[in-house]
Amino acid sequence: KEERPPSPIIEVDNLEEFVLRPAPQGVTVKCRVTRDKKGMDRGLYPTYYLHLDNDKKVFLLAGRKRKKSKTSNYLISIDPTDLSRGGENFIGKLRSNLMGTKFTVFDNGVNPDRANTDWSNVRQELSAVVYETNVLGFKGPRKMTVIIPGMNAENERVPIRPRNDNDGLLMRWQNKNMDNVIELHNKAPVWNDETQSYVLNFHGRVTHASVKNFQIVHGSDPDYIVMQFGRVADDAFTMDYNYPLCAVQAFAIALSSFDGKLACE
Repeated sequence: KEERPPSPIIEVDNLEEFVLRPAPQGVTVKCRVTRDKKGMDRGLYPTYYLHLDNDKKVFLLAGRKRKKSKTSNYLISIDPTDLSRGGENFIGKLRSNLMGTKFTVFDNGVNPDRANTDWSNVRQELSAVVYETNVLGFKGPRKMTVIIPGMNAENERVPIRPRNDNDGLLMRWQNKNMDNVIELHNKAPVWNDETQSYVLNFHGRVTHASVKNFQIVHGSDPDYIVMQFGRVADDAFTMDYNYPLCAVQAFAIALSSFDGKLACE
């Protein structure tokens, strides 16, 4: 297994800005996700923590599923101890459809019902994730489509602030209206006769086989890994992301892969 060089020094001066800013071009931001199942709910509502995977283990984000929500709904916070919807540390959320197969990631803006006159306070959609079942249900390799806003000439994300449910990333993708929208997919794993399993090459960053392991690529350049995620211990995973993703997008995509309908360990 070839070892990858350690992560370059990444300065997180302003956490809120950093987690929403796309990764610098040419730099892989290497992170670690840990799952904490302790607490009252016997592991039904674990908390997930994202840290930079370097010597300092800098905290980036925390996420937790909301209780009493009709669909899966995860809050994402820049404070490991404050996972409240009303708190000032709330930075985004991940919401699924009723089937639990499609997810949308929002930032912390407001619902379109509460828009100000120029819509500048309305929440942006940062990403959408679509899981397809295959003939084995969710037991075989999963198929994921990830839809994210496009980038402008300054390498900044184009703000997508849907005015209603028919204008979001999922609807644009379904209607093939791909202006300022990028479509990504997970890289299809290859069957390995020796191990009798589907495998991907994670270059030493993933050590445990799991249906949750995935790599996200663009159709035009399958060798450029936009994001990869995989298990390294029972409750620990590596999550690496590259331009054009930001930490909130990548973390939310990872959270979607933990969700109940998909979680066939």
